[in-house]
Amino acid sequence: MPHTDDSPRPHEPAEPRRRPPHRPRHRLAVLAIVVLLIALPSGYLVQSAFQSRSSGKDKERAAAATSLTYARPPKASQRIYNVPVPVSATRVAFYEANAWQKSTMWVQFRTSPKRLNEFLGDIGTGKSELEKGEIAISGKYAREVGWRFDEPRSHYRSARIEQPKSKPDLAITVDTTFKSRPRVYVVSTTEF
Repeated sequence: MPHTDDSPRPHEPAEPRRRPPHRPRHRLAVLAIVVLLIALPSGYLVQSAFQSRSSGKDKERAAAATSLTYARPPKASQRIYNVPVPVSATRVAFYEANAWQKSTMWVQFRTSPKRLNEFLGDIGTGKSELEKGEIAISGKYAREVGWRFDEPRSHYRSARIEQPKSKPDLAITVDTTFKSRPRVYVVSTTEF
């Protein structure tokens, strides 16, 4: 009986298998994906390293400071010490001292009367609660950063805000000599 199917006969050699046609677009897509998977994360890693390094240098500079630093305190410090410096404040300076059981931050700035009212409201007091002619910041704390409250022509108003142990105590003195730009001095102390 003759052989009718198309399968190779046992004595005939098998036809070599053909490779699929070459697809350069497929390789380009794979190359692009590999580059994106490697290059993008690497770029973010390098950028993050530089940001972390510069952030560490800023923190190191602030920690090494022994007097007021003319800059805005970091947002985290403003939250911890409950001293939200107004956005439009000028001549902003701060100093932070940390100890085992007690940390203190000194902040000074100039602002407008409107922003002063907002600041006082944010920390839980008001302009009416500032006592005329009083200095809430002790001489010891004032000397620490070189503040002087003995100017004979200056007009001071002050308040103390004592809070539960989990929140910082605030001593606020406002120099209202220049009514359009009062100068605010704050000492915030928190205990652990």
